[in-house]
Amino acid sequence: MTTTEPERTGSLLKILGVTKMYSQPDNYDILVLDDINLAVERGQFVALLGPSGSGKSTLLRIVTGLSEPSFGTVLYRGRPVSGPNPHASMVFQSFALYPWLTVQQNVELGLTAKGIGLAARREKAIRLIDLIGLNGYEDAFPKELSGGMRQRVGFARALAVDPELLCMDEPFSALDFLTAENLRSELLDLWIDAKIPLQAILMVTHGIEEAVYMADRIIILSKNPARIAEDLAISLPYPRNRKSAEFVQLVDLVYKIVTGSDEDQKARPIQLGPQHKNIQTPEGERARLSPIPYGHLSMLTGLLELVSDRGGRDDLYRLGAELLLEVDDLLPVTDTAELFHLAQVDEGDLILTEQGRRFADVDVAERKNIIRRELIAIPIFRLIERVLASKSNHAMALDFFLDILEEHFSKEQAERQLMLAINWARFADLFHYDTDTELLYLADDQIDDAEVIENGTGRDHSERIE
Repeated sequence: MTTTEPERTGSLLKILGVTKMYSQPDNYDILVLDDINLAVERGQFVALLGPSGSGKSTLLRIVTGLSEPSFGTVLYRGRPVSGPNPHASMVFQSFALYPWLTVQQNVELGLTAKGIGLAARREKAIRLIDLIGLNGYEDAFPKELSGGMRQRVGFARALAVDPELLCMDEPFSALDFLTAENLRSELLDLWIDAKIPLQAILMVTHGIEEAVYMADRIIILSKNPARIAEDLAISLPYPRNRKSAEFVQLVDLVYKIVTGSDEDQKARPIQLGPQHKNIQTPEGERARLSPIPYGHLSMLTGLLELVSDRGGRDDLYRLGAELLLEVDDLLPVTDTAELFHLAQVDEGDLILTEQGRRFADVDVAERKNIIRRELIAIPIFRLIERVLASKSNHAMALDFFLDILEEHFSKEQAERQLMLAINWARFADLFHYDTDTELLYLADDQIDDAEVIENGTGRDHSERIE
């Protein structure tokens, strides 16, 4: 945003070499943020954009002082941030209101913590409640309000302490479309007209259109770990017309960047702990274990069929808009399509491979065969099949594999990865899972295939239909 106000010029926030790691068992660290360097100037509305799991919210918490970096420094007005930043406020995705307090009492919370007198804080709370369009609801409780009204209270509470920096963590994602659109426009009006004493806004979002519509600068993060992939200045004047050619071109450009391949992404090494030393893994595989994307096979199948009917190539931005899907919804599916060699993403377009075209045309049985051939080339599936084939009863407890995965991922991610692997394997008839006994096992007709993998011969990738 361009402005001539003297208080809205110059550097406000600097992020210098910020790295964040979470320690796991056996001295294994999960790297979430890697050497983030970023400066936010006064008068800027900055959007942090990236796929799910790219560390956007983690970075926001570090900026506000709610979390500490493993390495690096955050400077606010030239001074290191140590503990909660008193000059920053946070608006959360989940409203985070106290249900036993009224609207006015929720807005007054920060003022009470700062020791502001009763009369002064009530006067200020009522003024903000009126500013956000909730006058008359001062004595209402959160349960009496709609989602949009509750988020308005969240904004009023964040603004009550006169922050210089407003941080927002996907503040509109839990709202219906029309409510979110109204709140976006109202917040922009307050910001542009300087009706609120903010010097900068930092917003985490997964919506590309939202970022282009609201921000004058977009920081695009990669994932695993998060690095700054692009820093884009948005010079479109406010108010912005979503249907203008310039707006559409910018959204398409951001789509291409977000969906582009990340050359820096490296697979994690497999590091089996001593409790798993009886499992022998060939050296070539020991070097790699990457997280699998959280793509639903039913959505993958439908998307490939749709693109196939359109000639085997389609624009991802157009697909997302047509299917009412954000980039966060599409990326896991397109990542899965690339993992299975069914499609590739190029310049923002999804392009089917020969195998992808065949997948879209054949019956369910042949689709299972295609996915099965791809799964056995993925380390996590080869590991599971090798273990099951080596057991005399061809079964192993779920917790055994969780123990292994938790050496490489967080506990939550390990559980999610394993359940996703089980669902994919069920579709492809690779192995089974009994929910009652919590055992992964091979059926009689699956044992021969698994023993091929255990013996290290695997399957020739020339069997893929390229």
